[in-house]
Amino acid sequence: MHLYTMRTPLAADFAGTLEQLAEIGYATVGVSGRHGNSPAAIRQMLDRVRLKAVLEHVGYDIVTGTGLPQALEDVHTLGGRWIVVPSLPGSLHSPAGYREVARQFNRAGLAARESGLKLLYHNHGGDHEVVDGVSLYDILLDETDPELVGFELDVYWAAKGGSSAPGELFVRHPGRFPALHVKDMAPNGDFADVGAGVLDFPEMFDTARQGGVRQWLVEHDAPADPFASARASFRYLSGLRY
Repeated sequence: MHLYTMRTPLAADFAGTLEQLAEIGYATVGVSGRHGNSPAAIRQMLDRVRLKAVLEHVGYDIVTGTGLPQALEDVHTLGGRWIVVPSLPGSLHSPAGYREVARQFNRAGLAARESGLKLLYHNHGGDHEVVDGVSLYDILLDETDPELVGFELDVYWAAKGGSSAPGELFVRHPGRFPALHVKDMAPNGDFADVGAGVLDFPEMFDTARQGGVRQWLVEHDAPADPFASARASFRYLSGLRY
């Protein structure tokens, strides 16, 4: 479970929310917002219910600035293996901007590797736009060092962006996608519980191994009932065969 899905109950009861996720059957989480808790306190809460944090989302300005060493230490404290940039500033939304991002990611990725972690980037719909004849997402894929930079692919935004089918990305760029945000799309384009929408997960999962996928994280950006959504998505994925 990517914990952004659970942000409302987490804000009210962080420990209790983790406990309920463990009871549903989740084994791992991605951290996105600490809600006033320290990394050490979150780790204690995770350990108590036998959940494992595999990554944390950390802002672009921190990863590319002086806050990177502390951010890497915090991911280690949480027990994660990936530090993930969740989005980019709008001022960089151009081919030139994305080429600068690629340079910054290679630099930060080297620091992450030296600390025993790996830097990933999480996409949104705008990352898949074609600007001046160039796919912005392809710039990041082509101009970052695969040894230093990977991707946490949000399959909803890749599908909604229109230019990057998840299954095709896994084949074209093998080994670049160690983590996925598994998020479904309703027929009208809104968010849906996994298995309740129109995305073909068996098809995209067929090539996931080529893409290097090691971790699925369920996400719903705006669930009416976060726990009901978490249960429905878990139930679908746990019964999926492909």
